[in-house]
Amino acid sequence: MTTYFALVTGASSGIGYEFARQLAQKGYPLILVSNEEKVVDCAAKLGEQYSVTAHGLVLDLGKQESARELYDYCHQQGWEVEVLVNNAGVYHDKDILDDSEAFTSLIMNLHMYTPAMLCYLFGHDMRERKKGYILNVCSVTSKIAGQRLGTYGGTKAFLAHFTRALHIELKPFGVYVTNVSPGAVDTGLYSIKPVFTKIGKCLGIIVSPQTLVRRGLRALFHGRSKVTIPAVFWHLLCGIILLIPTCVLRLIRRLGWF
Repeated sequence: MTTYFALVTGASSGIGYEFARQLAQKGYPLILVSNEEKVVDCAAKLGEQYSVTAHGLVLDLGKQESARELYDYCHQQGWEVEVLVNNAGVYHDKDILDDSEAFTSLIMNLHMYTPAMLCYLFGHDMRERKKGYILNVCSVTSKIAGQRLGTYGGTKAFLAHFTRALHIELKPFGVYVTNVSPGAVDTGLYSIKPVFTKIGKCLGIIVSPQTLVRRGLRALFHGRSKVTIPAVFWHLLCGIILLIPTCVLRLIRRLGWF
């Protein structure tokens, strides 16, 4: 009897770990991937806690050959992937030309090349057996072409557009592809004082990883193409930002307001 796994990238902490935990809770055997050694311990912990098979793989997904390497390794082990969660990424808000060449290459590989190739490789298997689930963690910044978010938002915009196209192409084959676009998530990633984080959570502007993952997986397993979390505030904010003329953004920049 074939065992079908859930594969989660960037699974050693934060949102990725929570995706792995909730998938294990649903009974899925796990393949957890991260560039951090602790992913091995994370897999062992979740495997024991939820009585599922769990493998932790240390792999740098910021390299272009890593997608093929991961896919080939899973096939060599006989691991059939039914759920693919492309979560690995890096966040920053910085001027494009102030980033190093190495970092620019890293973020483009992590947010575009690697997830797209994992979708391509594992997607073939899912289409052939007519069942599978792919969740790509995008961002609300994919809608915002703003300063200091050019690289981050730009790479997430590619992933969002790619995910929508893949959703349309694969759903007739029984393969569900979903774009989960978070706004602010309480992962300690942002330099926000605890009091403002608490206020943001009370107002529903900032969500916990548990809430994000629960809604994201629900959208995935129900075949939705996209879910923005939290929805109302970020749809409104992005809409307002898109109405601001470029000349006004340049003025804000010149005044040093942002």
